[in-house]
Amino acid sequence: SNSSVNCWSHLHPVNMFNSYSVKQFYHSKALTSPYPGSRIERSQVPEDKVGWLIEWKDYNPVEYTAKSVLAGPNWADPQINDKSFSPKFNERDGEVERKSLSGLYVVENGRPRNPVGRTGITGRGLLGRWGPNHAADPLVTRWKRDGSGNKIAHPATGKSILQFVAIKRRDCGEWALPGGMVDPGEKISATLKREFGEEALNSLQKTPEEKAELEKQLHKLFSQEHFVVYRGYVDDPRNTDNAWMETEVVNYHDETGETMDNLPLEAGDDAGVVKWMDVSEELNLYASHSYFIKLVTEKWGAHWSEDPGPECHE
Repeated sequence: SNSSVNCWSHLHPVNMFNSYSVKQFYHSKALTSPYPGSRIERSQVPEDKVGWLIEWKDYNPVEYTAKSVLAGPNWADPQINDKSFSPKFNERDGEVERKSLSGLYVVENGRPRNPVGRTGITGRGLLGRWGPNHAADPLVTRWKRDGSGNKIAHPATGKSILQFVAIKRRDCGEWALPGGMVDPGEKISATLKREFGEEALNSLQKTPEEKAELEKQLHKLFSQEHFVVYRGYVDDPRNTDNAWMETEVVNYHDETGETMDNLPLEAGDDAGVVKWMDVSEELNLYASHSYFIKLVTEKWGAHWSEDPGPECHE
C-alpha cells in the first residue's frame, strides 16, 4: 500500500511557513544522502541556503524520479511534460488532493516547489505525486489496566499509564504508528480506519464473516470523538524540491477498553509485529512519533516522565 511513509517520517509541527523563519530544523531528513532506495547523492545544501528566499544562482540540484514511479502505477502522476497531463495545483484535482495542509505553495515552470525549501534533488524520487503526497496515521490509545480492570498508575507520578497500538515495520524494523497513504478520493477518516485494519488487525487476510465483525467494531472505535494531534508537512528523506510528504495524525481513545477487547491485534500488510505499548518518554520510536504521543498524554493527563523538570524534548 505504498505506506512506507512511516519508516522515514520525521515530523515536526510546522506552522511557520509564512513567517520567513523556517530553519534547518525542518529539513534534516530531507537532506540525507544517498536518496532512499538508490545511490543518488543529493547536491549539498548548506544550512543557510535551504530557504527559497535566499538567493543562490549556482544551485544545481540532481534530477531523480525512481523507476517504480516512472513505470506509471495507479498511485503515481505522469511526468510533468506528458502531453495528456495538466494537473491543477493548490486545489482538489478530480480525485487527487493537490492542496497542501500548509497553505499555498509556489508553482514554478509547471512544477510545485517544496514549501520548506531546497532539498538538493528535483523530480519526485520515490513519491507518486507532484506536490504534496498525503498520508494518515491513526494513534489508537487505551488505559493500561490490571486483572480486575482497574487503571494502573505509574508509581513515580501517580498518573495513569496510557497504551497505544504500535507496529514494527517490516522494511526497517522500527516501531511506529500504523498508517499509510490516502487513496485518491478517499476521506482521511476512511484511510485511518483502513490502514489500522490492514496493519494492526490483518483485515486483508480475514474471512468475509470475520471481516464483517471487524468492520462493526472498527466502526465503533472510529466513529467516536477523536482528536487531531498534527496536520502538516513531514521532514522525510523521500522529499524533493517538487514532491513532499504531509500527514494527519488522529487519536482515537478507547476510554473503557471494551471496543479494543473485541479487536484482537494481528500484524498484517506492512507490519511485522503489532502490540500495545506503554507510553512514557523512554519510548524509542523513530522520528517524532514519540512527540505526537507526548501531545496525546498531555491531552489525557497520562503518565509521561518520571522527571518532572522543565520539559523540552524534540
